[in-house]
Amino acid sequence: MTDRAALVALDKRHVWHPYTPMDRYLAETDPLVVVSAEGSWLTDMDGRRYLDANASWWVASLGHRHPALVAALRAQLDSLAHCALAGITHEPAALLAAELCALSPEGLSRVFYSDNGSTAVEVAIKLCGQYWAQNGRPARTRFIALDGAFHGETLGATSLGGVSTFTRLYAPWTFEVLRLPLADDATTWEQCLDAVARLLRTHGDEVAGVVIEPMVQGAAGMRMHPPEFLRAVRELTRAADTFLVADEVFTGLWRTGRRWATDHADVAPDLLCLAKSLSGATVPFAATLTTERIFDGFRGDDSRAFFYGHTYCGNPLGAAVARAALSVYRDEDIPSQVARKAPRIAEAFARMGALPGVARSRSLGMIGALDLGGEGYLARTGWRVFDEARARGIYLRPMGDTVYVTPPLNIPDEELTLLLNGVEESVRAAL
Repeated sequence: MTDRAALVALDKRHVWHPYTPMDRYLAETDPLVVVSAEGSWLTDMDGRRYLDANASWWVASLGHRHPALVAALRAQLDSLAHCALAGITHEPAALLAAELCALSPEGLSRVFYSDNGSTAVEVAIKLCGQYWAQNGRPARTRFIALDGAFHGETLGATSLGGVSTFTRLYAPWTFEVLRLPLADDATTWEQCLDAVARLLRTHGDEVAGVVIEPMVQGAAGMRMHPPEFLRAVRELTRAADTFLVADEVFTGLWRTGRRWATDHADVAPDLLCLAKSLSGATVPFAATLTTERIFDGFRGDDSRAFFYGHTYCGNPLGAAVARAALSVYRDEDIPSQVARKAPRIAEAFARMGALPGVARSRSLGMIGALDLGGEGYLARTGWRVFDEARARGIYLRPMGDTVYVTPPLNIPDEELTLLLNGVEESVRAAL
């Protein structure tokens, strides 16, 4: 194996890291060099272990290398690693689609596969746009999204985004979105809801859909809204006869304490985007679920088909792993595990919220977050906590001045205790 110093030198010579100011990285960062992962733990080249507090960008919901997922991947490799899904099919894709529809909110009966969260959202955007274009409402070309939204990296998904740090440089190439205000100290969710009603009243004939991260806006700093807001948005979109797109890439499959974040409001969207937890940090895989109404809008002569897809659309390896993940959620009773552990996260973050220097704290399901100021994503305050946590054997990547945890849903109780105590110690030390 290449020694650590040589490997870091190669990395700094050739690798361009995502969401990383590279001058700072090259000059200052001594990176973790991860060689293995198991359960809630990452192990570096020096043999030191770190609790993965953020589930590796929210994807390792069942921990790393869950035995059932590894076994499913190996078994599928023995028969079929890949084939196209254009006009042909295979068993993993067909069986998974049926299982997803059975698990989904009422009315979602069709599954379009892709390969990551951004493309799942991109699929939803194009489905909405093409549906209205060829079903009598061609003027419906605009979307409504929240300020602070994050829906992915492709240009359509970037257009929906409302975190200026991520979007402003791409403005010349993205489309205009009808933007809703983000509730803060100066506004309320009632005012945001009034803005939705006003936009649908004045632009309803132009709106192809309202796209929302239900209950939690992840990249906005784990901003949370009440279920009443989501329920009212559903009622408004139904009254305007336009589509509600639920981006559950982060929130889906019990991360918020419910099967879907939309379940908190007891609503069913017209389209649901799913990735991350679907394949459990094993292979890239995503799906966009939608209704029979939207599917029927693409039937007819050949020109009405959805001419969109990805090389790895419905990849057999990903579909097999996703089926295994759904089995684990059921067989290991992940909902009950979440119900037992979520109050511990809530209690710990409420306690940290009272510390001098903490602006506010919040939690929902297996998410806990606190703000150390109001300077946003480019603030460095949270990185002091990162350094303290790393010294304590915790990998805790912040979002600017927002420190948060999204551990595996099945994290053992004793490891959750280590994590929460370590985060609190790190926050206290950094402050």
